[in-house]
Amino acid sequence: MNPRERYLETLRFGRPDHAPLQPGGPRESTLAMWRTQGLPTDANWVDALAVEIGAPREAFEGAAGLPDLTKMIPIFEEKVLEHRDGHYIVQDWMGAITEISDQYDYTYIRSAKDFVTRHWHSFPVKNRADWEEKIKWRYDPADPLRFTPEFWAKAAAAQASGRAVAISINGPFWQMREWVGMEGLCQMMVDDPQLVHDMAAAWTDFTVAVLETLLRRVRLDVLRTSEDMAYKAHSMISPRMTRRFLQPTYFAWRDVLKSYGDTLIDMDSDGYIPHLIPIWIESGITVCDPIEVAAGNDIVAFRKQFGRQMAYIGGIDKRAMAAGGQVMVDEVLRVAPLIADGGYIPSCDHGVPPDISWPNFIAYTRLLAQLAGWL
Repeated sequence: MNPRERYLETLRFGRPDHAPLQPGGPRESTLAMWRTQGLPTDANWVDALAVEIGAPREAFEGAAGLPDLTKMIPIFEEKVLEHRDGHYIVQDWMGAITEISDQYDYTYIRSAKDFVTRHWHSFPVKNRADWEEKIKWRYDPADPLRFTPEFWAKAAAAQASGRAVAISINGPFWQMREWVGMEGLCQMMVDDPQLVHDMAAAWTDFTVAVLETLLRRVRLDVLRTSEDMAYKAHSMISPRMTRRFLQPTYFAWRDVLKSYGDTLIDMDSDGYIPHLIPIWIESGITVCDPIEVAAGNDIVAFRKQFGRQMAYIGGIDKRAMAAGGQVMVDEVLRVAPLIADGGYIPSCDHGVPPDISWPNFIAYTRLLAQLAGWL
């Protein structure tokens, strides 16, 4: 099997030769720590990991991600508004006023480069006038800067790579939260639900138009969407609100993807998600991640509850990975039955933090490779 076939067979409960090796991705601070613990300074960490455990490099190949097609055009001007007490207060490219430590520049605000704390002061949309005047017009699916020759060249390369072709699009909750703020969005769902409906509908129409343009030329294997709409014990909004405000977008994505083939929809949400999984299943979403253990999620229990209606990526407790030794082994063996059952790519339950040492990460990945039959 090539990486594309292996990836799709695994997540569709098929018969892959092996589960892909996707142990999790480090951030900048993690890589910096690993380079003090044995990772060569000039080495790509995946290449070095493959050599360390003796697995083929192909084992780590999964999906090739396409560039973002849904970014607002034009973006807001990024600028520092104030510098005080070791912090920058900036207007970021999405129009929010944000505070961040001056250890970082403002590219860290909207990029998962590292584990960085930010404070959000305000967001561009507070009412319908803000939505119409500041935001809505920036999402034109036909803007010539969206589908450039460079994009099509990268899409062609992804299709020729032997990997699954994936694209990421923010879910409606995530996207509206970027415009309004989490607290503002939750209040708006009660105080001005029509505006929320209108924003969600605009996001639906825009993303469906983008997808249709893409799908006419590209074989898309995976649509990745992020919502991050749960806390440690509950979802941020109720299941009823999720169905009311968000599910129409999911249905629209499901329908346009089905009209062009058999694309997987992969939902990413932090926090405690079992109240949301039934809605995602109803909506045609068949993969979710990262399944944070510290938030109370248990993919072994989820498999018993939801069966093969949902596949998973993640679900291995990062705290056990940091502890290493038998603690780590026990945690990996806890989820091992799902590797055999299918519909599961074992991985860290979020970004790999710097308290997971390079030697522990090697030992953990070696165990995954053994369980998946690579070694």
